[in-house]
Amino acid sequence: MTSENSESQDIWLTDEQQDVWLDVWTMRIGLPARLDAQLKEAAGVSHFEYFTMAQISMAPEHRVRMSELAELSDMTLSHLSRVVTRLEKAGWVKRVPDPDDGRATVAVLTDSGWEKVKATAPGHVKEVRRLVFDDLTPEELKVMGTAMKKIVNRLDMSNRLPRV
Repeated sequence: MTSENSESQDIWLTDEQQDVWLDVWTMRIGLPARLDAQLKEAAGVSHFEYFTMAQISMAPEHRVRMSELAELSDMTLSHLSRVVTRLEKAGWVKRVPDPDDGRATVAVLTDSGWEKVKATAPGHVKEVRRLVFDDLTPEELKVMGTAMKKIVNRLDMSNRLPRV
């Protein structure tokens, strides 16, 4: 929305900002839904389930504390617990006491879970490329990367696992 009143102009987004914000909103809603549909059809897992296993797979020794995994996955502990319960039933993840703190629990990717991640990743990556990257020029990708890094830094998402 825009306003001609100079006193209240700063409370409204510019037309360009509004257009970009609507695209960000649409991407925020539409991209996970599309990725979820692809993962369910191709691998029988939800986006939350795959993302959880992928985060564990990137951690040292394929192990992550549940509390840390909840932050990494942007899930509440109760939501993550339900996701991990489903993954445990499938034999892909197990929960074990944290050897450094018996009050904490660690999610561990099983060998079967690692195989599931490796089998699922190619189709998922192909869909991410198709939906996000294929229509971008190298220059657009660089600009998008720079812009996303600034937004993520502003959100203080420093708790993410380092990429390997």
